[in-house]
Amino acid sequence: MNNLTLLANRKKSTITRLTKNSKIFKTIINAIQEKKGESIVSLDLRKIPEAVADFFIICEASNSTQLKAIADFIEFDVKDKCGEPPYKHEGKQAQQWILIDYVNVVVHIMLPEPRKFYRLEEMWSDASVTEHND
Repeated sequence: MNNLTLLANRKKSTITRLTKNSKIFKTIINAIQEKKGESIVSLDLRKIPEAVADFFIICEASNSTQLKAIADFIEFDVKDKCGEPPYKHEGKQAQQWILIDYVNVVVHIMLPEPRKFYRLEEMWSDASVTEHND
């Protein structure tokens, strides 16, 4: 099933609005940095009515081993520090693009080629972009 279709089939929570200072947001960014994810950006989607989440966090992995390591560590760290299991995750078998859905924040871990092809930053160009590289 297409990742974007999965996102469209669920509703973001309007009860808990996230900010860049939210514990889950910071935990995800730190987990990516810990596993040496590259080109880390967050897209603030809160002012876009049709957005399926408050934030997208996008990063790159240089190979499929690192891709899986980043995804696994995000899930472990968020569960450990925030007590939040993911609502859904996709792509661990294909190992090109792993999506981890925490409802109000969706994480996209991508290899360079799929990231260039899908251009999520351009697709959501109305969102404000923040870089999170060390």
